[in-house]
Amino acid sequence: MTHQGIIELSTSVHPTYEDRKIITTQAHNSSIGTPILKEPSPMKTTDNQTHIYLLAGAGAGIAEHVLMLPVDSIKTRLQSLRPHPNATYRGVFHAFSKIIKTEGFFRGWRGWPAVALGAGPAHAFYFTSYEYTKKILDGQFFGGDPVLHAVSGAVATFFHDGTMNPVEVIKQRVQVYNSPYRSVFHCAQTVFKNEGISAFYRSFPTCFTMNLPFQVIHFPTYELLRKTLNPQDEFKVAAHLIAGGSAGALAAACTSPLDVAKTLLNTQEQCVIMECKNEPNRHLRGMINALRTIYSMHGIRGYFRGVQARILFQMPSTGLSWLVYEFCKHQLSLQITEEEMIELTS
Repeated sequence: MTHQGIIELSTSVHPTYEDRKIITTQAHNSSIGTPILKEPSPMKTTDNQTHIYLLAGAGAGIAEHVLMLPVDSIKTRLQSLRPHPNATYRGVFHAFSKIIKTEGFFRGWRGWPAVALGAGPAHAFYFTSYEYTKKILDGQFFGGDPVLHAVSGAVATFFHDGTMNPVEVIKQRVQVYNSPYRSVFHCAQTVFKNEGISAFYRSFPTCFTMNLPFQVIHFPTYELLRKTLNPQDEFKVAAHLIAGGSAGALAAACTSPLDVAKTLLNTQEQCVIMECKNEPNRHLRGMINALRTIYSMHGIRGYFRGVQARILFQMPSTGLSWLVYEFCKHQLSLQITEEEMIELTS
């Protein structure tokens, strides 16, 4: 088989990058051998493959977080334990219409520069670490693919949250009603000056604790639904949207209490702090303290404040994220050269 034959066969199917079956030839002196379908070794990668994961992940993160930022802003306000009288809402759609009417159409996108700046690298590390952990640990666990995907998701969560947590703090502080910050940069400067660098990671234990069960549910659910809806493992818009959205909605509902606690730690609502008999200059610290505060003020129902907005945010955002990621990965993988294809199987 000639090189032209290799290219024609490899580009006619359009498989995904890491699952592509590479056609190699066995040539013995002047004779032509029989073509062999050979799976790339899980530990064999090229710089191009890493770039694909990084670029696709960054694109998915920016698209997801920037486009869904208005819904995320509504979720933050609905989770407020003591909202401003002018920022009380009956539900998601009432909040959306009231914010547009009283604060303008673009109010929901306030803080988008910080979100884009953080979401790009955070999701680049997130998806890349997930892909590589799957390859490295493949076959190392009892329980098969669900356990592998859960462990890989846990590793991805650590890299994502370590990068994204400071951005979450800034984003949520500018999202609250009547925020005192003029911009994301003013917010970052003020928080650093008044509360120190630790303020940007005050909610990290809670955020990681929350996102860990979220991703342990999210990744195996997505992979299971994706394989069920798309057994041929091709790029299909509907399959990625449905699988990603369903996985995100399930994980969001299960981890709502921890998300409310994270929001409280990030926003540090002063009226809540004073009502809890803390000094005005004190801060709420730690997940246990946040969960105790929520329960003392609203009981069990307090843990599910904003859960509807959280599901409405996570369902399209995770679906969009997986769709953009799979699309970028698919399109970029088609540009791999013949030499790199053979290198992966050598």
